[in-house]
Amino acid sequence: MDKGLGMAGSIGFGAAIIAALIYVVYSVYSDATAVGVAPTAYLPFLLLFLALLIALGFEFVNGFHDTANAVATVIYTNAMPANIAVVWSGFFNFLGVLLSTGAVAFGIVSLLPVELILQVGSSAGFAMVFALLIAAIMWNLATWWLGIPSSSSHTLIGSIIGVGVANALLHGKSGTSGVDWSKATEIGQALLLSPLIGFGLAALLFVAMKVLVRNKALYREPQNGMPPPLWIRALLIFTCTGVSFAHGSNDGQKGMGLIMLILIGTVPTAYALNRAVPARYTTEFHANSIAATAALGQRTPALMQPVEARAQVTRYIADKRFVDTTLPALSVLIADVDRQVMSYGSLAQVPAAAVSNIRNDMYLASETIKRLGKEKDAGLSETKMKALTTYKGSLDAGTRFIPTWVKIAVAFALGLGTMVGWKRIVVTVGEKIGKTHLTYAQGASAELVAMATIFGADHMGLPVSTTHVLSSGVAGTMAGNGSGLQMTTVRNLLMAWVLTLPCSILLAGLLYMVFAQIF
Repeated sequence: MDKGLGMAGSIGFGAAIIAALIYVVYSVYSDATAVGVAPTAYLPFLLLFLALLIALGFEFVNGFHDTANAVATVIYTNAMPANIAVVWSGFFNFLGVLLSTGAVAFGIVSLLPVELILQVGSSAGFAMVFALLIAAIMWNLATWWLGIPSSSSHTLIGSIIGVGVANALLHGKSGTSGVDWSKATEIGQALLLSPLIGFGLAALLFVAMKVLVRNKALYREPQNGMPPPLWIRALLIFTCTGVSFAHGSNDGQKGMGLIMLILIGTVPTAYALNRAVPARYTTEFHANSIAATAALGQRTPALMQPVEARAQVTRYIADKRFVDTTLPALSVLIADVDRQVMSYGSLAQVPAAAVSNIRNDMYLASETIKRLGKEKDAGLSETKMKALTTYKGSLDAGTRFIPTWVKIAVAFALGLGTMVGWKRIVVTVGEKIGKTHLTYAQGASAELVAMATIFGADHMGLPVSTTHVLSSGVAGTMAGNGSGLQMTTVRNLLMAWVLTLPCSILLAGLLYMVFAQIF
């Protein structure tokens, strides 16, 4: 692969990209046609295609930037040849995306300003999507070119924060009001703690392995391209597979969440509501709505209308300030959503003109309930919160879904990216973190810890950085072995990790201000 793809390979690679784009266009066209959407203007669909192209471009860059970490250990321990390892990793990234839950995808989306989420199909919505994706791609490409393993998760979250701050400033608010800081803090803690966990656990696992497994060959530099002993080779390949799969299931979801936001804004009739819910959904939704309003109690002012309730709930989500009218407003909103769903009989029967409004109301109710779970002033008992949480599950089942074709498109972009630009990051991880060559035991320890950490974060719906976890894991094994670290590389890694958030915040904020004037 060092020699390039060659003529046949380049033609095949180009054909694969063209086929994937045709598949995306056809899928959107089929979904829109199935619900009776006929394009009356071509500009929104051109913007949609451009936004999808940029979103898939982000996942492509993510593939050769972050996923390269997964193959570094198997390549530098001779467990797999580079060309086979890269294709192998790309395939399991693909599977990871296809089988992902979607929890991380919508966790990322909830960081965005509520007013932009509710109006994502507007000019401001397109400015938001273009700004955060282009800023993330620019920073990822810059750090990849320098061979610095930076975090795509860190970059995307910084871009989202930058858009939120810029949007708040443009509307005369303080910059701090444009971001869900509680969610940002939760994600920031996951991103901060994961490399510390990677470093510490990998070092401990390596030391334990040295005590328990006395085979000296495992702790020496691989000789003359010789593969490791069979059992450690199997372990290295297994962990490479696990990290690749976990990376796909975690990192791949970030692009899926943004793509769904784009689709909801431009083709709401097809994508705002899950029209494939089971037949029993409407009955269960009605029962859960009644239980939720009962949990909130008889607090509803007789004169509060759905319009005012919607405004009250939106302010609560945006400003994070609980007031006496918050619970009554939520009760009115729940009752109004239930009335609308029951009047149409099912989500599949909701007419095009009403889809966006119902979806927005369901989103607002879901986000309000999520925040109320941490609101001490609400005075809701555990039993009442359980009823509200069950109702929230019904809301999310109707709004938080990801079509199979979106998963396939993101998986394809991530997999192809893995097979293209892997080498710069692999060389840094394999040669430039420690002062000695990576040994079999070090590679296995770092990969095992990375795989477990990413799977755990995926289970909790938190985004973590494959780059951070694995790079710090390799550094931990070097420290555990007493090999020493190359401080120039460590300094560059730390600098990239420190600068990623402020630089992506600044880039995205500036781009949003520019795009807000253009669209």
